[in-house]
Amino acid sequence: MSFVRSDNSWWRFARDCLAATCVAGLAIVGFIALADPYGLRAAPGHPPGPIVDTNQRLSYPAIARGGDFDAAVFGTSTARLLDPALLDAALSARFANLAINAATPDEQLRLAALFLARGPVKAVLFALDAPWCAARPAARTSHAFPDWLYEHGAPWGVLQQVNLRGLTAAFNAAQVRLGRAKPRIRPDGYAVFTPPEASYDLHRAQMHIASAEPTTTTDPPEAPFPVLDALDSVLASLPPQTETILAFMPVHARAQGQPGTPAGDREAACKARAAEIGARHHALTVDFRMISSITRDDSNYWDALHYRLPIAARIVAGLKDAARTGADDPQGFYRVLAR
Repeated sequence: MSFVRSDNSWWRFARDCLAATCVAGLAIVGFIALADPYGLRAAPGHPPGPIVDTNQRLSYPAIARGGDFDAAVFGTSTARLLDPALLDAALSARFANLAINAATPDEQLRLAALFLARGPVKAVLFALDAPWCAARPAARTSHAFPDWLYEHGAPWGVLQQVNLRGLTAAFNAAQVRLGRAKPRIRPDGYAVFTPPEASYDLHRAQMHIASAEPTTTTDPPEAPFPVLDALDSVLASLPPQTETILAFMPVHARAQGQPGTPAGDREAACKARAAEIGARHHALTVDFRMISSITRDDSNYWDALHYRLPIAARIVAGLKDAARTGADDPQGFYRVLAR
């Protein structure tokens, strides 16, 4: 009889452990769903909660779905310093900066599709870089891309986010709502990811710049531009009242393809193709990616790709002037390729 009682005790112990595990699991799922760290419930009129995860690929869909914006920037780290507050004043819209570090064009277009699905928008700015000029662009980078979060309605999203990262994000979101922590990124997606300006070291920057190579591929000029073709399709879907801007970002002169070189020829062909697309869709196409007094000056850059905050402000001012006048910059900082 004692053996049976012992056997029953172990069975009850196993049953109780299983029940406790199920209850704990359901509690975790419920807590994450309630905190909604990745904005699965975000929608127009239902803004997302605080942005607490520094992984932009996870955080920005919430802003795209439900942020109180009618305009957005899409690009890579070369556009992250464009302050939406300055863009709002310059272009009379409510901007979010949704540029993602090292984002491929495909990733940028996925995020743009999510933003545009919310309905007609006032303005979009595509900040173009070298990957847009590639004949065989990579669809993804080494950074994990959460495809499930970019699907319409994010099906099964509640379960997809049940992991240690999701639990941590949910806890951090709860801490922000309780006033015990601060969001990682502004609600408009903006964050200064470069070091503080007070710590700028020209010598260190010049070491980084000196090691740079042109970032544009050496594909022949006549090779296809598949991601620009994809962008063409996106622009064709926009309503006529949407103000559209295509802007090549001002990387340092050393990172640009020099005229007469294979990289330079490919870059010129890419800009011509972008201008053709822009003209067909009445988009403002601006080229800051050119040899100028700005892009030759090492002191304007942290490295060959990333300019400093004062240059970001000049880009916004340049976009405002280009939209207003349709003319090249008198000081040579940019050219208007199409309007």
